[in-house]
Amino acid sequence: MQKQGKGTGYRYVVAALVLWTAAARGGEPEPGGPATSDAVALCHEADRVPVAERSAVLARGLARAEEAVRANPRDAVAHFAVFCNLGKRLEMERHGGGRFATLGDLRRVQREIDVTLTLAPDYPAALAAKGEMLVELPRLLGGDPREGERLLRRAATLDPDDRRVRLMLANVAQAGER
Repeated sequence: MQKQGKGTGYRYVVAALVLWTAAARGGEPEPGGPATSDAVALCHEADRVPVAERSAVLARGLARAEEAVRANPRDAVAHFAVFCNLGKRLEMERHGGGRFATLGDLRRVQREIDVTLTLAPDYPAALAAKGEMLVELPRLLGGDPREGERLLRRAATLDPDDRRVRLMLANVAQAGER
Protein backbone atom coordinates (compact mmCIF):
# COMPACT_ATOMS: atom_id res chain seq x y z
CA MET A 1 0.00 0.00 0.00
CA GLN A 2 1.26 3.44 -0.83
CA LYS A 3 1.26 6.42 1.43
CA GLN A 4 -1.60 8.76 0.73
CA GLY A 5 -0.95 11.04 -2.15
CA LYS A 6 -2.20 12.25 -5.45
CA GLY A 7 -4.22 9.58 -7.19
CA THR A 8 -4.41 7.10 -4.31
CA GLY A 9 -7.83 8.23 -3.12
CA TYR A 10 -9.60 5.79 -5.40
CA ARG A 11 -7.40 2.76 -4.79
CA TYR A 12 -9.79 1.68 -2.04
CA VAL A 13 -12.31 0.72 -4.69
CA VAL A 14 -9.93 -1.65 -6.40
CA ALA A 15 -8.69 -3.07 -3.10
CA ALA A 16 -12.17 -3.59 -1.72
CA LEU A 17 -13.42 -5.21 -4.88
CA VAL A 18 -10.42 -7.46 -5.37
CA LEU A 19 -10.71 -8.50 -1.73
CA TRP A 20 -14.29 -9.60 -1.89
CA THR A 21 -14.50 -11.62 -5.10
CA ALA A 22 -15.63 -14.78 -3.36
CA ALA A 23 -19.24 -15.45 -2.44
CA ALA A 24 -20.42 -14.40 1.02
CA ARG A 25 -18.74 -16.36 3.79
CA GLY A 26 -19.74 -17.03 7.39
CA GLY A 27 -20.47 -13.86 9.34
CA GLU A 28 -21.58 -11.94 6.29
CA PRO A 29 -25.26 -11.26 5.63
CA GLU A 30 -27.03 -13.24 2.95
CA PRO A 31 -28.24 -11.41 -0.15
CA GLY A 32 -31.90 -10.45 0.16
CA GLY A 33 -33.07 -11.65 -3.23
CA PRO A 34 -32.27 -12.35 -6.86
CA ALA A 35 -31.57 -8.70 -7.74
CA THR A 36 -29.01 -8.51 -4.94
CA SER A 37 -27.35 -11.77 -5.96
CA ASP A 38 -27.27 -10.65 -9.60
CA ALA A 39 -25.76 -7.27 -8.64
CA VAL A 40 -22.98 -8.88 -6.62
CA ALA A 41 -22.29 -11.42 -9.36
CA LEU A 42 -22.12 -8.68 -12.01
CA CYS A 43 -19.69 -6.66 -9.90
CA HIS A 44 -17.40 -9.68 -9.69
CA GLU A 45 -17.91 -10.53 -13.37
CA ALA A 46 -16.63 -7.06 -14.30
CA ASP A 47 -13.15 -8.17 -13.23
CA ARG A 48 -13.22 -11.05 -15.71
CA VAL A 49 -14.52 -9.34 -18.85
CA PRO A 50 -12.50 -7.35 -21.38
CA VAL A 51 -12.10 -3.68 -20.49
CA ALA A 52 -14.33 -2.67 -23.41
CA GLU A 53 -17.24 -4.62 -21.86
CA ARG A 54 -16.64 -3.65 -18.23
CA SER A 55 -18.65 -0.43 -18.24
CA ALA A 56 -21.77 -2.20 -19.55
CA VAL A 57 -21.45 -4.99 -16.99
CA LEU A 58 -21.07 -2.47 -14.16
CA ALA A 59 -24.06 -0.47 -15.44
CA ARG A 60 -26.19 -3.63 -15.32
CA GLY A 61 -24.82 -4.47 -11.89
CA LEU A 62 -25.56 -0.99 -10.56
CA ALA A 63 -29.09 -1.10 -12.01
CA ARG A 64 -29.73 -4.48 -10.33
CA ALA A 65 -28.25 -3.24 -7.05
CA GLU A 66 -30.44 -0.12 -7.12
CA GLU A 67 -33.46 -2.33 -7.90
CA ALA A 68 -32.58 -4.50 -4.88
CA VAL A 69 -32.24 -1.46 -2.61
CA ARG A 70 -35.64 -0.15 -3.80
CA ALA A 71 -37.20 -3.56 -3.12
CA ASN A 72 -35.63 -3.81 0.34
CA PRO A 73 -33.86 -0.73 1.70
CA ARG A 74 -32.70 -2.81 4.68
CA ASP A 75 -30.72 -5.28 2.54
CA ALA A 76 -27.11 -4.65 3.57
CA VAL A 77 -25.73 -6.76 0.71
CA ALA A 78 -27.75 -4.73 -1.81
CA HIS A 79 -26.16 -1.53 -0.51
CA PHE A 80 -22.76 -3.22 -0.64
CA ALA A 81 -23.49 -4.19 -4.26
CA VAL A 82 -24.19 -0.51 -5.05
CA PHE A 83 -20.83 0.31 -3.44
CA CYS A 84 -19.10 -2.41 -5.45
CA ASN A 85 -20.53 -1.61 -8.89
CA LEU A 86 -20.42 2.16 -8.51
CA GLY A 87 -16.96 2.03 -6.98
CA LYS A 88 -15.56 0.04 -9.89
CA ARG A 89 -17.19 2.44 -12.33
CA LEU A 90 -15.65 5.34 -10.42
CA GLU A 91 -12.24 3.71 -10.67
CA MET A 92 -12.66 3.25 -14.42
CA GLU A 93 -13.70 6.89 -14.85
CA ARG A 94 -10.73 8.07 -12.83
CA HIS A 95 -8.38 6.20 -15.11
CA GLY A 96 -10.19 7.84 -18.03
CA GLY A 97 -9.38 11.31 -16.67
CA GLY A 98 -12.71 12.11 -14.98
CA ARG A 99 -11.21 12.56 -11.53
CA PHE A 100 -13.21 15.61 -10.41
CA ALA A 101 -16.31 14.88 -12.45
CA THR A 102 -16.98 11.89 -10.19
CA LEU A 103 -16.95 13.63 -6.80
CA GLY A 104 -20.71 13.07 -6.48
CA ASP A 105 -20.23 9.36 -7.14
CA LEU A 106 -17.44 9.26 -4.56
CA ARG A 107 -19.80 10.69 -1.95
CA ARG A 108 -22.45 8.18 -2.94
CA VAL A 109 -19.96 5.31 -2.63
CA GLN A 110 -19.14 6.56 0.87
CA ARG A 111 -22.85 6.77 1.79
CA GLU A 112 -23.53 3.26 0.51
CA ILE A 113 -20.76 1.68 2.56
CA ASP A 114 -21.99 3.61 5.61
CA VAL A 115 -25.55 2.36 5.07
CA THR A 116 -24.21 -1.16 4.65
CA LEU A 117 -22.45 -0.97 8.01
CA THR A 118 -25.45 0.62 9.72
CA LEU A 119 -27.54 -2.35 8.61
CA ALA A 120 -24.84 -4.99 9.23
CA PRO A 121 -22.20 -3.63 11.61
CA ASP A 122 -20.35 -6.96 11.77
CA TYR A 123 -20.10 -7.53 8.00
CA PRO A 124 -16.35 -8.23 7.61
CA ALA A 125 -16.17 -7.42 3.89
CA ALA A 126 -17.83 -4.04 4.41
CA LEU A 127 -15.68 -3.24 7.44
CA ALA A 128 -12.53 -4.03 5.48
CA ALA A 129 -13.72 -2.10 2.43
CA LYS A 130 -14.50 0.99 4.48
CA GLY A 131 -11.24 0.61 6.38
CA GLU A 132 -9.25 0.48 3.17
CA MET A 133 -11.21 3.44 1.81
CA LEU A 134 -10.45 5.54 4.89
CA VAL A 135 -6.76 4.63 4.76
CA GLU A 136 -6.45 5.49 1.07
CA LEU A 137 -8.58 8.62 0.74
CA PRO A 138 -6.95 11.98 1.39
CA ARG A 139 -8.31 13.71 4.49
CA LEU A 140 -9.87 16.38 2.29
CA LEU A 141 -12.13 13.69 0.81
CA GLY A 142 -12.94 12.04 4.13
CA GLY A 143 -9.89 9.87 4.71
CA ASP A 144 -8.98 8.86 8.25
CA PRO A 145 -6.08 6.38 8.42
CA ARG A 146 -6.49 5.64 12.15
CA GLU A 147 -10.19 4.86 11.83
CA GLY A 148 -9.44 2.85 8.69
CA GLU A 149 -6.90 0.75 10.55
CA ARG A 150 -9.38 0.24 13.41
CA LEU A 151 -12.00 -1.04 10.97
CA LEU A 152 -9.49 -3.35 9.31
CA ARG A 153 -8.56 -4.77 12.73
CA ARG A 154 -12.23 -5.33 13.51
CA ALA A 155 -12.72 -7.12 10.18
CA ALA A 156 -9.70 -9.31 10.95
CA THR A 157 -11.14 -10.14 14.37
CA LEU A 158 -14.48 -11.12 12.86
CA ASP A 159 -12.88 -13.16 10.06
CA PRO A 160 -9.43 -14.18 11.32
CA ASP A 161 -8.89 -16.62 8.44
CA ASP A 162 -9.07 -13.90 5.79
CA ARG A 163 -5.48 -13.54 4.58
CA ARG A 164 -6.37 -10.51 2.48
CA VAL A 165 -7.42 -8.44 5.50
CA ARG A 166 -4.24 -9.44 7.33
CA LEU A 167 -2.20 -8.36 4.30
CA MET A 168 -4.01 -5.01 4.25
CA LEU A 169 -3.21 -4.53 7.94
CA ALA A 170 0.44 -5.36 7.34
CA ASN A 171 0.54 -2.80 4.54
CA VAL A 172 -1.04 -0.16 6.78
CA ALA A 173 1.52 -0.86 9.49
CA GLN A 174 4.36 -0.70 6.99
CA ALA A 175 3.09 2.63 5.59
CA GLY A 176 2.86 4.01 9.14
CA GLU A 177 6.53 3.20 9.72
CA ARG A 178 7.63 5.44 6.84
